[in-house]
Amino acid sequence: MTLGDDLLALKPTIYKVRINLSDLDRNYYDTFHLTLAQHPSETLERMMVRVLAFCINAQASLVFTKGLCAVEEPDIWARTLDDQISLWIDVGEPSFERMKKARRLSPIVKIYSFNSKSHRWWTQGQTKFKTQKVSIFQFEWKTLQTLSALVKRTMDLSITITCDTAYVSAEFGTCEMPWSVLQSSGL
Repeated sequence: MTLGDDLLALKPTIYKVRINLSDLDRNYYDTFHLTLAQHPSETLERMMVRVLAFCINAQASLVFTKGLCAVEEPDIWARTLDDQISLWIDVGEPSFERMKKARRLSPIVKIYSFNSKSHRWWTQGQTKFKTQKVSIFQFEWKTLQTLSALVKRTMDLSITITCDTAYVSAEFGTCEMPWSVLQSSGL
């Protein structure tokens, strides 16, 4: 049995999250009751970036996909009534080829990078990335570690979004989560 087989045998960790969202920039207010499956190879930081990306882009048709279990899908997407992808959201540092594929499949593509190698990924690929009509955002690794320290299997979160910052309040503390816009597609 290889390490990959071991990961396949592991079950995802399930999290129940209730979110009271106030997006002051878009004048969007909602409450979500989410069940998140954390893949065995997924870190808490990555899972929380998925939650933040969901909140930043919240809309009626937005859903989590199978994520790491379905490599051909984004982490989050919105689909139209005729089942066309209208918004593709990837979390992490996707390859240039994946960005091109996403743009072929969706008119709006957003990427939320976050980990300790995110700056290197951006610096190395920036020239090629700019040839694609893709929006790229970056969360700081240290602030994500602070946020992940608040994670519990069952959570009530209050998230307020304004001026490229999410203010997260949980039972055991608060965290300010700013993000940088590395590239804007103009949409």
